[in-house]
Amino acid sequence: MDLASLLTESSPALYDLGLLVLRVFIGVCFVVHALGKLGLVGTGNMQGFASWLAELGVPFATAQAWIAMASEMVGGVLLTLGLLTRPAALLLVVTMIVAGKLGHRGAGYLITNDPPGAEYTINLAVVCGVVALFGPGGYSLDALLF
Repeated sequence: MDLASLLTESSPALYDLGLLVLRVFIGVCFVVHALGKLGLVGTGNMQGFASWLAELGVPFATAQAWIAMASEMVGGVLLTLGLLTRPAALLLVVTMIVAGKLGHRGAGYLITNDPPGAEYTINLAVVCGVVALFGPGGYSLDALLF
């Protein structure tokens, strides 16, 4: 018996509620970050994000900035709704791995956290990976539609 089966058999409503809270919280975080890149919240904007990517040596920085923002926005909305949850979660895992490798220059920062911020992308990737493994739960559009 796998872990998901064990959890759902012992308390299915609590399992589904936990996945709902996790999905919504993380999904909204991604949407807010995407809105920040668009200049709609916070102090950033797409031009600044693209310039930063160019400084890091990312080719086609403007296009890559739009791809990153779209991944966060689409993935975050889908995760929040619980629609196409597993593909959305996997998209966000890949996005966070790229963000960690580019923006934080690798994965050696788990211990030193130098430069700071890598733990955030690592945590987001892990949480999205867990959602991809466990699925959206019963309180989702996936459960309603499929």
